[in-house]
Amino acid sequence: MKYVWILFLLLIAFACKKKEAVDPYEWKEITVKATAYNSLRYQTSSSPSIAAWGDSLKPGMRCIAVSRDLIRLGLTHNTPVKIEGLDSIYLVKDKMHRRKKNQIDIYMGVDVKKAKKWGIKRLKIQYGILKSELPNDSIR
Repeated sequence: MKYVWILFLLLIAFACKKKEAVDPYEWKEITVKATAYNSLRYQTSSSPSIAAWGDSLKPGMRCIAVSRDLIRLGLTHNTPVKIEGLDSIYLVKDKMHRRKKNQIDIYMGVDVKKAKKWGIKRLKIQYGILKSELPNDSIR
């Protein structure tokens, strides 16, 4: 009878064990040039709050624009990005001019002073590619 109770308690413990969250992304790391931008006409276009994929940008959003060569690497619309030195995850919402290469532009609303203070940095980013979208041979 003693062993039945032990088995019963082990089954309950196993059933109640909190399942660990599985990360749906494979994270890739690259080094990029990182600048900042604002949604102001003189910095962007006549519709400064509308991003290249049609998203409406609002101050406080955590999003970035990417150079078009990075799009080919997988940093497409709504790709999550971790930026070295910043705590949050940012989403790709905008594209940069074709002349830009290996660069991200961090959205800073209308706070021009904050964007200027950021300046130009060279840093590492990690971007998430959904594991379900990877070819079968690249899944580890």
